[in-house]
Amino acid sequence: MEVKVTAENFESLKNGKLPVLIDFWAEWCGPCKMISPIISQVAEEYEGKLTVAKCDVEECEDIAAEMGIRNIPTLLFFKDGQIIDRLVGAVNKTKIQEKIDDILQ
Repeated sequence: MEVKVTAENFESLKNGKLPVLIDFWAEWCGPCKMISPIISQVAEEYEGKLTVAKCDVEECEDIAAEMGIRNIPTLLFFKDGQIIDRLVGAVNKTKIQEKIDDILQ
């Protein structure tokens, strides 16, 4: 299950013990809606190995700006509190899984 990113939990999420995937999205974004079911599937499949979170850029403008989000959807991958990779645009599940598997090795 995905965690909702808020200003209050962002730092603890990205600095958590598990690697983190954060999906930066917006309600009005068509490509964001396309990958949303994939993000949900990934959250279930990697439960206990990876934290999956969703950050609405409309609700968390400061976080999106801090992370340099220019286009959505953007997927940021964190490990030990640092961004270690990113995917921009409506990418397929295989591409997301490849990134996750690389991070979990």
